[in-house]
Amino acid sequence: MNKSDNDTRRRVREGDREAFAQLYEDFARAVYNHALRLTGDWSTAEEVMSETFLTAWRSRDRVQEEGGSLLPWLLGIATHKADNARRGARRRQLFLARQSPGAVEDFAARTAGRIDDARRLHAVQAALGRLRRPEREVLVLCVWSGLDYQETAEALGIPVGTVRSRLSRAREKLARLADESGREPRVRRGETTSAAALAALPVREELT
Repeated sequence: MNKSDNDTRRRVREGDREAFAQLYEDFARAVYNHALRLTGDWSTAEEVMSETFLTAWRSRDRVQEEGGSLLPWLLGIATHKADNARRGARRRQLFLARQSPGAVEDFAARTAGRIDDARRLHAVQAALGRLRRPEREVLVLCVWSGLDYQETAEALGIPVGTVRSRLSRAREKLARLADESGREPRVRRGETTSAAALAALPVREELT
């Protein structure tokens, strides 16, 4: 931790709007990307990001005055918001499927057509979808959001040992999924779509 982090925490806790605006400026993109990986939908990720900062502002009095970066706190809020959004999306899809077969598929196709890398996002979601929610959340926080084990534990409100065990199970499942598939699809250089690639991504170790 450093004095700058503590100063930000104190000012946010006290309701300093300039400090909160800077918090948004610093971390909005990270929160959005985290939400996108968990939900697989661009518009939903935007909603999750907005709800995350609204909730953060409303619950600012819970911020401890001493500690490290507030990013783990924000990503923890976003994780819960994304989980709620995923459940809501599943309920809507089931409703639409009952009302008009094919409606969900047509809507998804139109949405994907707007985005050049929709195929990549779909492939990532397909791999993550094979994991249990707790494993998926830990994997996304550790691998993509760049949190170390301690920060991930803080974000999710769980022990560090639980983070390690969930991440280990997630990697084992993804590796097994890759083995079962027999072959991996061809991807462009730098693109991460397969279960095997997800399992192999590095994780930042705890700061000592």
